[in-house]
Amino acid sequence: MSLPQFNDVKVLSNTEISDAIIQAEKDLFNLRFKKATRQPFKSHEIKHTKRRLAQLKTVLTLRLDALEQKNPNAVVNLMKNQNYMTGNF
Repeated sequence: MSLPQFNDVKVLSNTEISDAIIQAEKDLFNLRFKKATRQPFKSHEIKHTKRRLAQLKTVLTLRLDALEQKNPNAVVNLMKNQNYMTGNF
């Protein structure tokens, strides 16, 4: 099994990337849980999952930054349309 490739991530849509981020975080949690409870697992999968998660988050951030450059309020409008919690934190 080789490391995840960045080109595989770039072809995904934004919703697919969001779903993949959620899945990667769940997988990473499960791997860490297996490690903590001394269950059998493949240790290299932690590295691969962390790398995959970083790639997904990088692509999503780059796309959101590009969208924000084109339209300054695009991300805020997108969050409102998707019913995400918005506020001044």
